[in-house]
Amino acid sequence: MQYKIAVISGDGIGPEIIEEAKKVLERVGEKSGHSFTFNHVLAGGCAIDETGKCLPEETLTACRDSDSVLLGAVGGPKWDNLPGDERPERALLGLREQLGLYANLRPALLFPELADACPLKPEIIKGGLDILVVRELTGGIYFGEKGVCETEKGPGAYDVELYTEKEVERIALVAFDMAMKRRKKLTSVDKANVLESSRLWRRTVEKVAREFPEVELSHMYVDNAAMQLVRDPKQFDVVVTNNIFGDILSDEASMVVGSIGLLPSASMGTGNFGMYEPIHGSAPDIAGKDVANPIATILSVAMMLRFSFGLPSEADAVEEAVKDFLQQGYRTPDIMSPGMKQTGTREAGTRIAESIVNQ
Repeated sequence: MQYKIAVISGDGIGPEIIEEAKKVLERVGEKSGHSFTFNHVLAGGCAIDETGKCLPEETLTACRDSDSVLLGAVGGPKWDNLPGDERPERALLGLREQLGLYANLRPALLFPELADACPLKPEIIKGGLDILVVRELTGGIYFGEKGVCETEKGPGAYDVELYTEKEVERIALVAFDMAMKRRKKLTSVDKANVLESSRLWRRTVEKVAREFPEVELSHMYVDNAAMQLVRDPKQFDVVVTNNIFGDILSDEASMVVGSIGLLPSASMGTGNFGMYEPIHGSAPDIAGKDVANPIATILSVAMMLRFSFGLPSEADAVEEAVKDFLQQGYRTPDIMSPGMKQTGTREAGTRIAESIVNQ
């Protein structure tokens, strides 16, 4: 099979981690006979520098003409003084909205080899952690009406959190479907004691739950969920929540499993098309130093193989290669511990890719 991938390397460490992900895909192709074609396009700060726009129309066209999108990271202090609608991060919102990618899947898995990298007590994580955060991606406060205004107390600003029942229904269906494939337990996170939008969220999730009687549904306020993630993370299986809460909680989950450099993500819409990216940012402070952890991007490639291309065996091979890399004691600086062998970005990608070939 031949697959066409739109590649957005982006800013900061984006180009470095993308190169390692491409190594892995090329090795998969060598082993399986599949062909992956990479079409590099611009988005984020580099696109602003090159074209004056954070998301050129040519990029959207290339993404629509591809089988999936592989994204590194966008943003950096260089562009911090631009107006909100012109900042690099706006490209992410535009990609999600224009490509119809409303469901973000963020798995947080604690590898046994990285137990020492987890900041929680050993007794809390005994037996491992495996959490899937399902984040609504194209609604809520990030996409709501926003602006600046004058008030009787002086200058002000506002951002509106708005959800429709249809938007909540479709993300809830994704979450319940994922729960059915796992341990049949779903936690819906909201702030229904304060927010009207959260009360709509809770009512709608409960309505969808009637279609999935096998799934155990519970509700949790977001502040309690943040606390429970560090107090007793093993209680969670699938977590479904809105855009802003999912953004925050999945970053917290990444540190629970050892490093934000470990968490992949898949942004999906209707059908198999998706955009795959690590959840971390562009980390401009370490860009070009060969120290960034490429594992989250490589695991995002595994999700691409599984969800967009329907290649579960190849996805398993990538995930096993990551485990093999860790079992051999190799570590990037963010997850380094005494007695391990420190590697840079390029060496990590090469070793993981070679492990795929040798399985």
